[in-house]
Amino acid sequence: MQEGPAVSELLRGQHVVAVAGLVLRGSRVLALRRAATNLAGPGLWETVSGRVEQGEEPSAAVAREIAEETSLEVHVEGRPWDAYAALRRGEPMIVILYRARFVRGEVRLSREHDAFAWLSAAEFRERSGLGPLCRAVENALGAPLL
Repeated sequence: MQEGPAVSELLRGQHVVAVAGLVLRGSRVLALRRAATNLAGPGLWETVSGRVEQGEEPSAAVAREIAEETSLEVHVEGRPWDAYAALRRGEPMIVILYRARFVRGEVRLSREHDAFAWLSAAEFRERSGLGPLCRAVENALGAPLL
């Protein structure tokens, strides 16, 4: 009797798709600290992020996540800024990053985060252990906004 393909072969190429919003205000990026109750990375400093829902365009997902997690009015650039592969709780994930220019508003955090700060690239690197995200923040702050 022949066995079917291994589970790893069945799952090959399957990833969670997430977006991250690099909300820029002058020479600073909005950083959020994940709440202690967050299952993935409690206490981790990051940018706005979340999963792309089924049938949702990544650019719409990042706009939704920024609104849900911060309540800020922003202008999201039309094209992705960067992308990278990562693991979330041991599962493969693709993160698509967009830059967003702060327009107006006051940050109002969702339950997912318990603190925020507007940080320079160096300050963000000091707080966040996410290497690809730190590099994206540095590059995003070093380029003119559209």
